[in-house]
Amino acid sequence: MVSFVATPIGNLKDITLRALETLKEADVIFCEDTRHTLKLLNAYEIKKPLYSCHKFNETEAANKILELSREGKSVAVVSDAGTPVVSDPGNIVCKILREAGEEYTLIPGASAFVAALVLSALPADKFAFIGFLPDKAGEKKAVLEKYKDLDLTLLFHSAPQDVNKDVKAMFEVFGDRRAVAVREITKLHEESIPFLLSEGFPSEPRGEFVLVVEGAKQKENPLNELSEREHIKKYMDEGFDKKEALKKAAKDRGVSKSTLYPFAIDL
Repeated sequence: MVSFVATPIGNLKDITLRALETLKEADVIFCEDTRHTLKLLNAYEIKKPLYSCHKFNETEAANKILELSREGKSVAVVSDAGTPVVSDPGNIVCKILREAGEEYTLIPGASAFVAALVLSALPADKFAFIGFLPDKAGEKKAVLEKYKDLDLTLLFHSAPQDVNKDVKAMFEVFGDRRAVAVREITKLHEESIPFLLSEGFPSEPRGEFVLVVEGAKQKENPLNELSEREHIKKYMDEGFDKKEALKKAAKDRGVSKSTLYPFAIDL
């Protein structure tokens, strides 16, 4: 059986009981960086064979994981921090296991973008996690263009050397919006720093960041500037019957049909 295991993103005490149990029972552990994972395992006195599974050898590692699982071995897959696959290696492993009909599971736990969403205090009912932006300015803007009209909170990973460039590109594509830079999550110097994209990040970027940016404002329907009667009549003039015109006008205005009905009685 293959288990993808979420690991702490900073504070080692954020490891779950199930994660520890899974790592202790695993026959072998595949990890993004063996040196990094060794620190976690040593903290909990876990000794297991470690193999690399990173972006440069993931296909090869995935085939080995599949082979071991079919031999009846218990295989754990971890990344350096957080949940494997999410902005980390593991997606190719999932694909190869699924195509081979081999079962796998996830031991859930820490995820930086979820923590950042909570710490930002921006709307969390609808959001999109984008991850890291491309390095080149043109490609960075092309990605941002895809999301500029979405009415939901946007989350991005950003390395300290990229924060200012990422924020500048966001302002050029999105215009001015509220944003929150969340850094060093669960660590000693954890911060949640609100700012406006037009102002840029207000201090020297240090540590790993999640940039949380408010979504686009919904564009007001120009028909809503008409009076209620004019709004309904506009749809009737376009060929809709009174019932359908009422329904469409009510949807535009975000009200019930009964609210608009008195304005349509003599139409």
